[in-house]
Amino acid sequence: MSRRFFLSAVLATVSALALAPALAADAPAKAAVSTPIVEGVDYVVIEDGKPFAPPVKGKVEVVEVFGYTCPHCAHFEPTVSTWKAKRTKDVNFVALAAPFGGYWMPYAKAYYSAQELGVTGRTHAAVFKALHEDHALPINGATVGELATFYAGYGVDPVKFTQTFDSPKVQARMDQAREFIMHSGVDGTPTMVVNGKYRVTGARSFDDALRIVDALVAREKSAGKR
Repeated sequence: MSRRFFLSAVLATVSALALAPALAADAPAKAAVSTPIVEGVDYVVIEDGKPFAPPVKGKVEVVEVFGYTCPHCAHFEPTVSTWKAKRTKDVNFVALAAPFGGYWMPYAKAYYSAQELGVTGRTHAAVFKALHEDHALPINGATVGELATFYAGYGVDPVKFTQTFDSPKVQARMDQAREFIMHSGVDGTPTMVVNGKYRVTGARSFDDALRIVDALVAREKSAGKR
């Protein structure tokens, strides 16, 4: 792990705590949808930025960098899930679990294991709930055995989960996510990145973050038609 990425692990926690008042889901101050977005205020341009996934024709990639142990990611999940369902025609949504080190790591590996096993649709929100509402999983990190038992409740064979958890395929997903996160300058969660080019920075609420994302998506779609 590079010094920069280790620092990101520290900054992620600090950033999440700092964002608590600003990114409350019911924050009273909401910018009008028509308010123009401003570079350096609402977003930053990522130098030599590239999308994470292969391009999907007619769609703009939107990446959410998250962590299961991040309480603000847990609060954001219902909002971003509803938004995503409404934007399927023009957005290729990609969720990336941040491998920031320490207790972030087993949960990042669990997410990529679930991807490999094709069960994120029924387990993603459930992990947030288990951590932040039911306290059925330890917030300060979990063993592979604890995670295998949890996923077994959603139809995943514990042996298969454990094998996947430690597989080269999951490690490759972790490495790919780490590279993208570092290149994009992400140092906290949740963070939205549009088409690999823009990182949302100035959101005052969850709704405001998605307002900025929508404006950047519209910009990218317009640019693609030229």
